[in-house]
Amino acid sequence: MGKAFSKACADTGYSVIIADINDETGIKTANEIMETTRNTNISFQHCDITNSTDVKELIDCCTEEYGTIFALVNNAYPRNKNYGRIFEDVTYEDFCENVCIHMGGYFNITKWVAREMMAQKSGNIINMASIYGFAAPRFEIYDGTSMTMPVEYAAIKGGVINFTKYLASYLGKYNVRVNAISPGGVDTSQPDSFIKKYSKQVLLNRGLAHPDDISGVLLFLLSDQSKYITGQNIIVDAGWSL
Repeated sequence: MGKAFSKACADTGYSVIIADINDETGIKTANEIMETTRNTNISFQHCDITNSTDVKELIDCCTEEYGTIFALVNNAYPRNKNYGRIFEDVTYEDFCENVCIHMGGYFNITKWVAREMMAQKSGNIINMASIYGFAAPRFEIYDGTSMTMPVEYAAIKGGVINFTKYLASYLGKYNVRVNAISPGGVDTSQPDSFIKKYSKQVLLNRGLAHPDDISGVLLFLLSDQSKYITGQNIIVDAGWSL
């Protein structure tokens, strides 16, 4: 989704700084987007969102190049090597680490970026949440696959939704908007059996979402068309959660 979001923003004319821990992929993505969109204001900056030094360097890069930070899109998905186990196999240590690096990472980068936005009296923060941040998993759709819905994910994304509301309330007086997007399942080449079971629950007969299905909502939240919206969690799941 990060690549799709970056391309959609570039197509719209935004200047984009792609931040990731994977330098090779990040640089390649930035170059591909510049080539396909002909928007040359696309760059890559190494950043581990759990590392405050990295985050401060990212902010310096943005402010030195553009003067202000228009928006922050929290789309990172940090997790440890044991992430994805079934509930009874998750250790206390793994649970804590995964919640800390994902939810804590969102907190860390948002805190430092919010300081800049508070000073400039404007800003827009968009957090990627999930339908599993407010709805119970349907575990039967995972039967027959090696997949599950990790307990850490439910805790993290539920936290992201309430973190969004907290920030909207706290930062509103600085003219900073904060909203969340909760996608349903997104196509990442999951097993056919999962796709079929998941698709039966989707009202619009669309199956799994493609990243582009989420990009339109992101662009809406970035635009002035949503300038009176803050503290909201916009659900993009073709009716799955109804």
